[in-house]
Amino acid sequence: MDTKTLKASYHAHMLPVYAPYDAVLVQGRGATATDLDGKTYIDFTSGIGVNALGFCDPEWVQAVSDQAGRLQHSSNLYYTLPATILAQSLTAQSDFDAVFFANSGAEANECAIKLARKVSFDRHGPGRADIISLTDSFHGRTMAALSATGQPSMHEAFMPILPGFSYVAPDDLAALEAAITPATCAVMVECVQGEGGVHILDRAYLQGLAALCRDKDLLLIVDEVQTGIGRTGKLFAYQHYDIQPDIITLAKGLGGGLPIGACLTTAALKDHFSTGSHGSTFGGNPIACAGAKVMVDRVAQPAFLAAVEAKGQLIEDRLAPCPGIEKIDRLGLMVGLTLKHQKPAEVLTACLDKGLMVLTAKDKLRLLPPLSISEAELSQGCAILTEVLSGK
Repeated sequence: MDTKTLKASYHAHMLPVYAPYDAVLVQGRGATATDLDGKTYIDFTSGIGVNALGFCDPEWVQAVSDQAGRLQHSSNLYYTLPATILAQSLTAQSDFDAVFFANSGAEANECAIKLARKVSFDRHGPGRADIISLTDSFHGRTMAALSATGQPSMHEAFMPILPGFSYVAPDDLAALEAAITPATCAVMVECVQGEGGVHILDRAYLQGLAALCRDKDLLLIVDEVQTGIGRTGKLFAYQHYDIQPDIITLAKGLGGGLPIGACLTTAALKDHFSTGSHGSTFGGNPIACAGAKVMVDRVAQPAFLAAVEAKGQLIEDRLAPCPGIEKIDRLGLMVGLTLKHQKPAEVLTACLDKGLMVLTAKDKLRLLPPLSISEAELSQGCAILTEVLSGK
């Protein structure tokens, strides 16, 4: 099938919920992808933060291939080794004691929302189930996760969204405190709002928010779907802020390319769920968990995380002199570029034409390279981006 035929077939048979960029990707290695016509691209997107070890990392491929030939699925009616081992690894590498596996970040957030409401119901009875999140947040597209997302434009076509959610501006502690009512049970935040424009929350704000949650007996949920598993130079972004959430959610980089989500919580909260409180047919899938175990084991190493920060600093150093950039927002390898004159969507198209894959987020250009990207690939990508932003 040639490129033209494939595109026509795609648009004929797929629901029109996506607007794919003009490349038909067929294979990749490291941080380099190849399309159907043989053109290569440096990847500064990681599949929106998913391919944390790049394309087709050999150890990851071996783990998922071996598991696919051994046991691909059994459901949660039975114990399996990969899910149990992954849960053990995640709790050992974190401040949490229990895990629920789902298939995506949205599903992990659905679990977090349900758990927060169940804990509040058990402790305080009915009528205390409201959750506060932040404007410009993004927590997913399923109905509860969408309702938690603080972007009204995403709600309009799907009203009524679920009740029990309210939104306050990020970095405004007074607004948050004013929004708390006797019906509030939790606050849900991203330490870096990825889809919201790579907005890095203020340290003092997050610490004040965590203190408010403690004082008001509210649960603190941190959505680490995009920031978790090393993206910011620490295993979890909340670790930059010296706070301790009650619940975190993971996905994207956890799977390394396969669908998986996770909701992690503490020993104090885990028993508020019991058999039948929640579930997922595909959650804890053996193949996805086998791949995720490779991700956690590799990324959690101090030297690996230090290299993530060093690579992020290298991007910042290479791009800072570029005349087309107004401001760089960065935490690890999560980078947002405010452009002086050019429109992010136009820059994205120009970069793709020259062999570089980038992202946009609100009014910024967004870069999410694989955490394992080589210096050569990083340098090549920065050179292309500099060329485009310099108007060449």
